[in-house]
Amino acid sequence: MSMHPVQVIAVTGAKGGVGKSNVTVNLGIGLAELGRRVVLLDADLGLANLDILLGISSKSNISHVLSGQCSLRDVLVEGPCGIKVVPASSGTQQLVSMGPREHAGLIHAFSELSDDIDVLLIDTAAGISDMVVSFVRAAQESLFVVTDEPTSITDTYALIKLLNRDHEMYRFNILANMVRSQQEGRDIYQKLVKVTDRFLDVALQFTGCIPYDESVRKSVQRQKAVLEAYPRSKAALAFKALAAKVDSWPLASTPRGHLEFFLDRLVQGAHVR
Repeated sequence: MSMHPVQVIAVTGAKGGVGKSNVTVNLGIGLAELGRRVVLLDADLGLANLDILLGISSKSNISHVLSGQCSLRDVLVEGPCGIKVVPASSGTQQLVSMGPREHAGLIHAFSELSDDIDVLLIDTAAGISDMVVSFVRAAQESLFVVTDEPTSITDTYALIKLLNRDHEMYRFNILANMVRSQQEGRDIYQKLVKVTDRFLDVALQFTGCIPYDESVRKSVQRQKAVLEAYPRSKAALAFKALAAKVDSWPLASTPRGHLEFFLDRLVQGAHVR
């Protein structure tokens, strides 16, 4: 087993449509521009879309790794700035219903890669399903993407409450997305803090905000990341700032900082209900 420490970050958004996958892609490219070796894992099994966002294609995906048809290296697709993407198997529930054999295979597959990774970004599905909870619990850090919609704020609170009460998680990073101003971003964060302070024993960290920017919509249409298509846009500059902040997060030196441990926790989480 490799002992190379890997920063594992789950990017999650309790509500669909908050821009979670866009955040994952651009944060990954931003970290790669800082010299980090980044792998993106598309964990949205029902609606795999990281490859679509980046305009890249692969004949094989993680389901082929689990079935033993190929290695994880074989399914890695290279994206902009040298990031690597592990495509999901859209429309299949295979990962959700994995048995011990598939879990062991997944752990082994990622362990082989860990010497070549500095950061693993996991793009989770929306909602508060068991699989979302498992990925967020297993990662060292979680980044909650929230917008200024009541449903986004209430759904985010529901996921934080679940993770806090059922799984004893206490620290959560909040990113306000598609905001009209810095103040609006702060206001979204404060709305969450107001309700969590009242009902939960948690610490929310304000990680920053990404402005609403037409360049993001245009880049999605072009199947490119906004950092690649419009590197001087407001959103791109905000993603660069986000990457710099995330890059400064301390890297765990305990076994929790190792990729194998992340996957072990994921396996345990899948079995603990």
